Parts: sequence; C-alpha cells; structure tokens
Amino acid sequence: MRWPLHTLARDSRGAAIVELAMIAPVLATMIIGVVDLSNAFGRKLKLEQAAQRAIEKIMNTSANDTVEATLQNEAATQAGVPLSNVTVTYRLECNGSVSSAVDCPTGQTESQWISVLVTDKYKPLFPMHLSGINADGTYHISATAGVRIE
Repeated sequence: MRWPLHTLARDSRGAAIVELAMIAPVLATMIIGVVDLSNAFGRKLKLEQAAQRAIEKIMNTSANDTVEATLQNEAATQAGVPLSNVTVTYRLECNGSVSSAVDCPTGQTESQWISVLVTDKYKPLFPMHLSGINADGTYHISATAGVRIE
C-alpha cells in the first residue's frame, strides 16, 4: 500500500520528537553553562568568606605571630589556597588621603586600614573559550576584605 506524498506531508506524527531533537543540544549547553557559572560563583563566595573570616581574627593574634601572618594563615586555611595566594596590606590615610608616610603630620586626622586579598583560579568543568579565560583554561577569581584598625 503506497501513501501519496501529500498525505505524508500533512502527517504530524513524530513532530514533537524531531523538535526535541533540534532543541535538546541548546538546552544541554545552557544547563552546562549554568552549572559551571554556579560552581564558579560558589568558589568566589568561599574566597570572600575566607577573607572576611581572616579580618575577624585581627584581634586574635598571638605573641608568637605577626598580624599579617595570622591573617594570611587564616585566609589561606579557610579558602583552601596556598599562602602565596593571600596578600595582606596596610594603608595609612591622612585627612582621607592615602599616605606613604609612617605617621601623619601633626593636626591631620589619621586612619589605618588593613585588607586581605585572596586569589585563586577556577577551572570550568566544560572548558569553553569565552572572554576572560586564561591560556591554561582557567579564570582568575579574587576577593578582598578590609577593616579600619585605628
């Protein structure tokens, strides 16, 4: 039994399967992107929390260690990164302007700040060559926390 061509052209059985087969790769790519983005965002949040927890420990320094070393150790431990990925910096402001001096001149308002910078690399589960990716297939992520100490 032969079907005429015009009957076959009007037959819509199986159209949903064909449409799903055409859209499935797009949906899969979107899901993969969302998973990678959420993993990277989670890693960034972990770095931010580590920097903030380190700053909270500023008053818990011991006589055996410097403030910088205590903050650096705390941030590296919390973030799960090597000590070399943590930078602790002091900043002196005289009348609201950053100063390179040790002390502010007499009569100026002095404020001292300390900040912790934690950096890491994130390697996507499914490497796609998007903007911002390094040659080794990773993205640099960082977080900073700071507090006025005086």
